Amino acid sequence: MTTSADTTSANTPAPVANARDLALAHYAARGVLEHVLARHGATFQQQVALRAAITSDTPQTPDDLVTQVQGYLKADPAGIRATLDELLAKHLLVADGAHLRPTEAGRELLTAVGAETAPVSARIWGGIPAEDLAAAGRVLALVTERANKELSTLTA
Repeated sequence: MTTSADTTSANTPAPVANARDLALAHYAARGVLEHVLARHGATFQQQVALRAAITSDTPQTPDDLVTQVQGYLKADPAGIRATLDELLAKHLLVADGAHLRPTEAGRELLTAVGAETAPVSARIWGGIPAEDLAAAGRVLALVTERANKELSTLTA
């Protein structure tokens, strides 16, 4: 037997994603990550910069890392340089000539944060059908591309 609630939900169209929904999802997920990072005395921007240094195929100069992080976060270069200085002061990055290299402590931090966030991420993302994730991935890539293009015209 179908109840009126069952009929209503079956006839209710799925919500259409918009910029606000994207922002709310981003900040909810980022809030989870920032909570874990805070337990380790790290910030979101530090984690992004450290991850950029660790995942790079070649050693990065400070300018290289500033460019990468600015591309990811659209943050002020001066603030990113301050973040790199913080990572150096915490011995998570080390200067090696003209390059910045992640230290073992930096690698351990990202490993620990990844281990702590993995079960939470599994609960957040778990059960979402693969086709929905694929569609969301395509949409997010397109939105990112278009927003980056718009931003480049605003800052040119």
